[in-house]
Amino acid sequence: MGSRPVIKLKLYTVGNTVRSKRAISNLRRLCDGELKGNCIYEIIDIIDNPEVAEKEKIVATPALVKVFPLPARRIIGDLSDSEKVLGVFGIEPNSGGGSND
Repeated sequence: MGSRPVIKLKLYTVGNTVRSKRAISNLRRLCDGELKGNCIYEIIDIIDNPEVAEKEKIVATPALVKVFPLPARRIIGDLSDSEKVLGVFGIEPNSGGGSND
C-alpha cells in the first residue's frame, strides 16, 4: 500500500442551486472513486457563512480549494471533469480507483 498525504479540500457553494448540488455530487464521486481513502472535504455554503467567502476571497461558485498538501489551488465549476480537477490540483488518482471504458 502506497503512503501519500491525505488531500484536504473545501467546496464553496451558494444555496441549494442545481450547480451547487452537481458540484457536491461530483466532489463526493471524486473522493469516493479516484481519491478513495486519501481525501477529506468540507462543504461551505457561503449564504450561511458570508464572512468565510470574504476571508477566502471566493468570488465565484462553486469553487473547490485544495487546502493540503500545499500549494493551495482552486478551481471553479461543477467539477464534472474529474481529470481536469485532478490535473489542476497536481493529484495522481489512486490506481484501480474507478472504472473507465
